[in-house]
Amino acid sequence: MSKKRGLSLDEKREKMLEIFYESQNFFLLKELEKLGPKKGVISQSVKDVVQSLVDDDLVAKDKIGTSVYFWSLPSCAGNQLRNVHRKLESDLQSGKKRLSELVDQCDTLKKGREESDEREEALGELKAIELKHKELKDEMGQYSDNDPAAFEEMKKAIEVAHAAANRWTDNIFTLRQWCSNNFPEAKEQLEHMYKEVGITDDFDYLELSTVLPGTVGNQMAEGNP
Repeated sequence: MSKKRGLSLDEKREKMLEIFYESQNFFLLKELEKLGPKKGVISQSVKDVVQSLVDDDLVAKDKIGTSVYFWSLPSCAGNQLRNVHRKLESDLQSGKKRLSELVDQCDTLKKGREESDEREEALGELKAIELKHKELKDEMGQYSDNDPAAFEEMKKAIEVAHAAANRWTDNIFTLRQWCSNNFPEAKEQLEHMYKEVGITDDFDYLELSTVLPGTVGNQMAEGNP
């Protein structure tokens, strides 16, 4: 023998509404929990089912004194259903009106865009212009390294790096002089250490090459960096 199928939520709601409609009375929750099983709704689920009916305005709920009562009349449910029907009907009419407005707007936008030889020719010209624009933009990107503004920024960066390098060179000379003055007996060991770290006899300040504006202009005109 197959196991009896339990009621769905909608079925439980219908069964609980039957209790209200048949008696047309007021109930406490504990009374509904006793009546529910007689309709096939287990007492543990009565509270949630009744609350869902309250949330949908199919069952009224009010506190009288210290007790909370629930009730529902067929006329109340009918009014609620009629209100829902009016709301849906209003939404439907609004949707139809909006659809009509969109159709009219679409028709307006189509005007002047009908397929024709002139339109095809204009679209072809537009596509050619867009392609030419892309080609010119790509070509400009190839000359970005020769941009005068970029060159000036690079020149300033070189000057800053040159000043920093010579500042460290000056610090190295100062340190060598200090070591020579304070450790004259370690002259040979110091000279050997200097050579190991790359401070040779030709170690000196860096010179910044002067770039003539005319030379740079000629290079940029020729397309050379």
